[in-house]
Amino acid sequence: MKKLINSFYIFLFLLVGSTTVASEEVAFELVEKNQIYEIRYYEPMLVAEVQYTGDNGGFGALFNYISGANNVSSTKKNSSSSVKIEMTAPVTRLKHNKKNVMQFFLPKRFTAETAPVPANPNIIIKPVDGGYFAAIRYSGSASENNFLKHVKILSQRLLLDKIIFFEPAIRATYNGPFTPSFMRRNEVIYKIKWAG
Repeated sequence: MKKLINSFYIFLFLLVGSTTVASEEVAFELVEKNQIYEIRYYEPMLVAEVQYTGDNGGFGALFNYISGANNVSSTKKNSSSSVKIEMTAPVTRLKHNKKNVMQFFLPKRFTAETAPVPANPNIIIKPVDGGYFAAIRYSGSASENNFLKHVKILSQRLLLDKIIFFEPAIRATYNGPFTPSFMRRNEVIYKIKWAG
């Protein structure tokens, strides 16, 4: 049954867009680039975040949230209503305190005060600190093995370049699940200490 539900959410995900998941991409300033990775500066951002178990357990909850499973207070009507939120890219996953975490970045038009309140109590809206990050881009499957392969490439190169980075590695995906693997955009991202 759980696989059927996950398949349903993947189908809904495809309706949003099979090649690109989002209408807005998280902006960054490109600081430096070499043949392996980029150094980027990100401003602080706001995310909808859920902890989950399994491979894609968080996606359904977050998809429901942006599809209208939320409440927006309306002071004029003294009531509440829901709103659909446009999807942004990337969708990120990471491990935090041995738990899986998935995040959707909220569009820039929302602040902590104006972001719709999730109907699901497991979803939290929280600010994420900006700062400097190292990112390596790769195509192919968004699988754990492909991710770990590129985690190793990026971490070894950062060590070689004497750049301090902070765990956990962030897995970022930009495309729908049925995008051909050679067209996919995936990234491994580490927060780093950057002096310039």
